[in-house]
Amino acid sequence: MEAAVEKKETEQEEQQLPHARKDDAPAAAEEDEADSEETERRNRDLKAGLHPLRRKLVLWYTRRTPGARYEDNIKKIIDFSTVESFWVCYCHLARPSSLPSPTDLHLFKDGIRPLWEDPANQNGGKWIIRFKKAVSGRFWEDLVLVLVGDQLEYSDDVCGVVLSVRFNEDILSVWNRNATDHQAVMALRDSIKRHLKLPHSYLMEYKPHDASRRDNSSYRNTWLRG
Repeated sequence: MEAAVEKKETEQEEQQLPHARKDDAPAAAEEDEADSEETERRNRDLKAGLHPLRRKLVLWYTRRTPGARYEDNIKKIIDFSTVESFWVCYCHLARPSSLPSPTDLHLFKDGIRPLWEDPANQNGGKWIIRFKKAVSGRFWEDLVLVLVGDQLEYSDDVCGVVLSVRFNEDILSVWNRNATDHQAVMALRDSIKRHLKLPHSYLMEYKPHDASRRDNSSYRNTWLRG
């Protein structure tokens, strides 16, 4: 009797396994292909005598136009995948103090658009830090260097960073993939504080992107503070 039950359970497991593999196969194949492409890119850069970054990054610019859809206002500026190409880009990049309001600069991993609806972002959220305009430029530069150097905790969970220039303040945010992974969210917060040497007087706020979609706001009604 026990042998018959075990045989039946084994048959049920075997019937279920192909379905699980079939569902997981496309995502796994895409990840493997992306990893392979990244490896090939780094090898080419090394052969060329360059210093490859772990991830290729893309810089986007948004200047909001009344009446236009947000995604139509997002413009790709440049991408880079080596230390050398990053510095060429950064040396010509306008500083926060010279940007009009409202303006956003987005530095994201290649393949991820700075939109709540992007597949990499849709289940995630962002840590938010508000700065006085006199000091925002320094913290933005530090945050960019941290992302380029792949220094944040749970770095694979990080999608990108944003500078939002507003009338009375500038806002920095760090986007991550999974808003429900509390351990990763809090570890990211601590890592940001540590790398930016953030004074204790600065408050960090977290907001999931699904909440932003519901209230159509990036920075109001945050859920978590720390």
